[in-house]
Amino acid sequence: MVNLLITILVGAFVGWLASIVMKSAHGFWLSCLLGIVGSAIGGWLAGVLGIHIGSGLISSLIVGVAGTCILIAIVRAIMGKKF
Repeated sequence: MVNLLITILVGAFVGWLASIVMKSAHGFWLSCLLGIVGSAIGGWLAGVLGIHIGSGLISSLIVGVAGTCILIAIVRAIMGKKF
């Protein structure tokens, strides 16, 4: 239960940071979802590309924000409007 709460809070924080970078606005739950999925995408993509910037919290946040920004860009490309 505690891990789920931490995942949601970190996902929300990552989603919020990515929404600032990408200049998009959405609610808390969508930020959580985007942050969690985007972090997974970022981690997977970094592994595929052989990128390793560390194993701490800051490096995880950087990879998560980058992955979430990529996810937002993909959703914008599919939806054809500002997301």
